[in-house]
Formats: sequence, C-alpha cells, structure tokens
Amino acid sequence: MLDTRRLKVFCEVARRGSFSAAAEALGYTQPAVSRQIAALEAETGLTLVRRRPQGAVLTDAGRLLFSRGNVILARLDDAEAELRALSGLSGGRLRLASFASAASSVVPLAVMKFRERHPQVELSISMAEPVDALPRLRSGELDMALSHDPLWAVDGSLSIELVHLLDDPMYIAMPTGHPLADAEPLSLGAFADEPWMLSMPTNCPDQRLFRRACLEAGFEPRIALENDDYSAMLGFVAAGLGVTLVPEMVTRVVRADVVVRELDPPPPPRPIVVAMPTDYRTAAASAMLDVLREVAGEWVAARVPLLRGLRAPGVVSLGSR
Repeated sequence: MLDTRRLKVFCEVARRGSFSAAAEALGYTQPAVSRQIAALEAETGLTLVRRRPQGAVLTDAGRLLFSRGNVILARLDDAEAELRALSGLSGGRLRLASFASAASSVVPLAVMKFRERHPQVELSISMAEPVDALPRLRSGELDMALSHDPLWAVDGSLSIELVHLLDDPMYIAMPTGHPLADAEPLSLGAFADEPWMLSMPTNCPDQRLFRRACLEAGFEPRIALENDDYSAMLGFVAAGLGVTLVPEMVTRVVRADVVVRELDPPPPPRPIVVAMPTDYRTAAASAMLDVLREVAGEWVAARVPLLRGLRAPGVVSLGSR
C-alpha cells in the first residue's frame, strides 16, 4: 500500500519539475525529499523520477502514478474537509425519533433552536413509539430517540445510554360539570368507580404507570376504551364516556369542555429520556442533546400548577400521545 505522505511529496516534485522546488514548497530539505522519493520507488519497485540537468523527469511509471496520485490526494482532501465539516457542524446529518406527545410539545422547540444554531446539518425527524424506535436505533437507522418508557432500554444486546430530560406529570381529565371537578383535595381513589380510558398496553408504557398507581390507590380500573391518541380520548372524556390520565405534555393547551386536575398524591410521572448508542455519538447528536436539555429546562420552568383545575377558552385539538 502506498504511503500517502510520500505520494504527496512525489506529486509535488512532478508538478514543480525539481527536487529543490518541491522541498521549498513543502518546507522540507532537499535530501529529505530525495529520501521520500527513494522510499516510494522501493515501495512500487519502479523508477519514478530521473534526475536530469533540466530537472526531475518522470518515467512512464512516474507519469502514471502522478495522474492517479493527483486524484487520490484530491479525494483525501475532500474527505478531510467533509470530516472537518462534520466535527464543526457545518455539514452532516442527524436522525431523531420522537413519540407523539413530545413531537407536539418539546421537540419542535428543540428543532427551532437547533436549526438556528446549526442550519447546515441535515435534520430528519420520524415518529416512533419506544417499542418501534429501539430496533431502528440498534440497526443504526437512528442517531437518537426520545422515550417515555423507563424499561425501554433493558436490552443486553445493545449498549444504550439514557439521558434524563424531565419528568412529565400525569393529571386527571374529566368532563366539565363532573361532581369531582372542584373537589379538594382530589385523590385517584375518588375515581375508583369511574369508567377509564387508557393507552394501548402493547405500544405505550403510560398504562403500566397508571395501573401501578391504581393498585397503590386500592382499586382495579374499569376500562371503557383503549386508544393511543390522547386527543381522541379527551374528546370521549368531554362526551362523558369516562375519565383518563393525561401527561402534562398535552395539557398546555386543552379543550374548554374538559377539566384537568392535579391529584394528591400525584401518580408516578413519565420519565422523558433521550437514548443514543454508547459506542458512537456524532457532533450533531451531541449538539442536539445539549439543545434538548436546554429546552427541557425551559419547559419545566414554565410549568404552572393546576390548582383547582385547568380550563382553556375554546376547543383546541391536542396532539396524539
């Protein structure tokens, strides 16, 4: 295999037509240039340059190597420039997966900040629940993924780093006019006889959190509907089909015909984490992680206690889970 440093010296000699001119251009001594050419000829087993009074003259092998060597060195320069662009975030790409309620709340805020700071990075966002994102992270299809499943990365076949961003509180949602809408204090056990709407157990870890909270409150919930779309569930809440627990991520804007209340004691919150393979992290992924941490801090700082319930004017459709 040719030594690229010697190839560079050889191409400089061929380009300038003399050992001394090449030495001056490269900042070498002339004997050092001669040694590099001699070593390259030893590697190839061919004479590449002949010394003549008029300067360095290439042999047929030298002309061939010069034509090919220029292309090789140009490609190496391109690769080095692209690598510098990646490390400096003036290029490259970032592939991020998010579950739906994060994609309708904190992720757009992070995307805006990231694009302002790193506009030359190609950013792609895909919607994926944790159960679907894990195989894609394993295969290298994703660089990072947001999850709300505390058990998500328990997988010995892949080393995943989980970085905690925030805890997403769970609140009770009920129709306006519900007998408990203004009750103080309000506990989960007060809703033991209510019909409940829950997320699907196969796709969403929120149901695991909810069932654990119900067991701790001393009752087994009666399920009226299972659905993975929180906006649909809140529509059924407004229609009086039952009550549901909703994460704070989807309560910043709510329907006027639904009351959202804090519970005492509160149910377990959803841990919101970002996951990345531990063996490799691009500069773009590290930059997005910084942005997500910043946005998460701002999101928590803007959190307002619900006090006696949250009612918003107008009916605004919430994002899915």
